[in-house]
Amino acid sequence: MATNSEAWQDIAKTKREATNGLIPEDWRIKSPVPPVEQQRDVTGEYICQYLSKREVEITETDAVEIVKHTTTGQWTAEEVIKAFCHRASLAHQLVNCLLEIFFDAAIEDARRLDKYYAQHNAPVGPLHGLPVSLKDQFHVKGVETSMGYVGWIGTFQGEKGTGREKVYESEMVKELRGMGAVLYCKTSVPHTLMAGETVNNITGYTWNPKNRHLSCGGSSGGEGALISLKGSPVGFGTDIGGSIRIPAAFNGLYGLRPSSGRLPYEGMANSMDGQNSVLSVVGPLSHSIPSLRLMVKSILSQKPWLHDPLVHEIPWRGELEKQALDIIGSTQSDSGKLAFGILRHDGLVGTHPPVQRALDMMVKTLEKRGHKIIDWSPPSHERGLDIVLKTWMYDGGADVHKAFGLSGEPIAPQVSSTYGTEPWGEMNASEIAATNVAKREYQKDYMEYWNSTEDVTGTGRPVDGVIAPVAPFAAAIPNRYRYYGYSTIINVLDYTSCVIPVTTADQRIDLVDEEYEPISNQDKETAESYNPAIFDGANVALQLIGRRLQEEKVLALAEYIGDSLKE
Repeated sequence: MATNSEAWQDIAKTKREATNGLIPEDWRIKSPVPPVEQQRDVTGEYICQYLSKREVEITETDAVEIVKHTTTGQWTAEEVIKAFCHRASLAHQLVNCLLEIFFDAAIEDARRLDKYYAQHNAPVGPLHGLPVSLKDQFHVKGVETSMGYVGWIGTFQGEKGTGREKVYESEMVKELRGMGAVLYCKTSVPHTLMAGETVNNITGYTWNPKNRHLSCGGSSGGEGALISLKGSPVGFGTDIGGSIRIPAAFNGLYGLRPSSGRLPYEGMANSMDGQNSVLSVVGPLSHSIPSLRLMVKSILSQKPWLHDPLVHEIPWRGELEKQALDIIGSTQSDSGKLAFGILRHDGLVGTHPPVQRALDMMVKTLEKRGHKIIDWSPPSHERGLDIVLKTWMYDGGADVHKAFGLSGEPIAPQVSSTYGTEPWGEMNASEIAATNVAKREYQKDYMEYWNSTEDVTGTGRPVDGVIAPVAPFAAAIPNRYRYYGYSTIINVLDYTSCVIPVTTADQRIDLVDEEYEPISNQDKETAESYNPAIFDGANVALQLIGRRLQEEKVLALAEYIGDSLKE
């Protein structure tokens, strides 16, 4: 552990160089990457120039199709993982998205899978040979978990001599391995995890591959950037305020924020561990809904409730999926309709023109399909956001400042804007209890508002879901992500939510609204951050919100809506 400001820089540099040194010489980009002014978008053809045709074929294939090939012996696990390791190494060189590289161990794991298949003519499990990337909260044998903290390097979550260093594994890691997944890298995060941009003193800033003027999001930003560049077919992030959905949206991906207790979080590193009022959840990001469904169904098949005391004993419920699809497929006009609430403005901060256009596109698409759209006017979001912010402050910043104090490293402004530069007074038990009561009452009021929409949908049911922005903008300008209300409100409600890519920003049509009148200084600051030329080409996405523990239904509806938008 570092003892002075000079030492933290040396430790971070050594770690950074060690990680980069694990990229094989043949995979290193020899010429400098052009500046953003010359090459804004490094996805697609740009990154593919460094790959062979066969590598492109493999890495452009989604997770569902990959396992169809690897579980039947058509593709070897070794060939697949090598292709993704190569592409992941390129992604890192382009946008700084990896904290941990363990390609050699992954290739050895893949060879063992191929040997097993050769001997048994059968796969190890449903994910046999599938590369899976992980946010740097997961503990993996032989690999460090720094979570972006310089002071955690060479330790187990900031402590030395625990006996867990590089040998302990998180519960989901064990389950993924048991099903044949191949783990090969861990992705960058903002130190503390509590920011919508990805920046730390080890890897630096992680950029948005589609538009390198902008952020890749956070805190699962490394995952979002890596998967956007197809250096991974599917990966897992976490979400306590939007940290799956923000990177999914900014990178043009689908991302599922399940309700707490659906998927196993046991044994993962975290900030403010023990704060149980608003729990962080783990969920997948990928380019397709079938890929997300594959991962959720596979994890649930392992009965994670037997090994994680916080997981509900809820297997995959195909009947919920079928109910949603039966409604869509019904030929009767009323019963075949879905109904959605649409949230255009949360009463606190408005959205940029590209997001407004995405909302218009969504409404037009759903109405064209005959579905009902109603304006969503729920209980005050400001009330809900005040509650969740208190939960992040229970310990007065003690946990995060302790981690920074291990090395003396500086705190990124994206984090210090929330947590300051030193801890303050902790809340007492009575204040925490009062916050929990306020949360329960807010959830109840929101629940009853949702129920009340049965009177206006015309379907005999309350709305089937709510369409809302994920953030006020398509993606954040570095160090200008100030408002998290659109994503964080879902965490205090603990609703299921899935991000759906909609379009890309277009400076020719997404013009500045000169007549927009901000309702607050924060709203004014957000509106003024919009520059059509800077945002041009950025991904624009929305979220589909369902009720608690409705992952099967939300995924089915998200797939239907996503497919409808493409037609």
